[in-house]
Amino acid sequence: MPLRRRRTPHDAVHHPLFARAYARWSPVVDERAGVAAHRRELLAGLSGRVIEIGAGNGLNFAHYPATVSEVVAIEPERLLRRHAVETAVRAGVPVDVVPGVAEALPVKSEAFDAAVTSLTLCSVGDVRRSLAELRRVLKPGGELRFFEHGLAQGRPQAQVQRVLDRTVWPLLFGGCHTARDPLGAIEAAGFEVGVYRRLRVPARGMASPASSCVLGVARRPAEPERRSGP
Repeated sequence: MPLRRRRTPHDAVHHPLFARAYARWSPVVDERAGVAAHRRELLAGLSGRVIEIGAGNGLNFAHYPATVSEVVAIEPERLLRRHAVETAVRAGVPVDVVPGVAEALPVKSEAFDAAVTSLTLCSVGDVRRSLAELRRVLKPGGELRFFEHGLAQGRPQAQVQRVLDRTVWPLLFGGCHTARDPLGAIEAAGFEVGVYRRLRVPARGMASPASSCVLGVARRPAEPERRSGP
């Protein structure tokens, strides 16, 4: 099925210093902090056509099961997209890396069986619009798999996160915000949230402002049955 290309501004997201650093240390952090295991859990059991937003340098690609027929991976940052293309060649399933932003996905409506957002909602420019786009491109009843970090449950850390979000954190970490509420945003976007669990990454050691995470599954509601007759 061909992609519906929307016009995306050249380098709509451009964080060259962060992207260069992230491409170097993220694979190491994935293994040492146990993030790779969470990625495998996130993607287990998926099948059919999948869209992934904010694919970064492609750390999810190795964990897609063979039952997935195609992954369309959206990544707006030029350097990370180039790394993702290289990673896609080694993936066990077909992966098409596409430039674009989450707020205006360059694909047709109701074209995908599942969608994946993985440590991405923290950095999109508009969370509401991004989730509305994911709902648009999912088939009725399609799954949204999410693994996101956000506002901590404890008050002291939450206060620190809010202060950092208003000051240095987004500037240093590629537009990342630590005080967002991804689960609440998913529910507000009209998804039916299913099983989920909260976790800390890393599970042990010094906590960071981005260590409070949630991993789970939501669905685009199935279309209501149409009644015939008067």
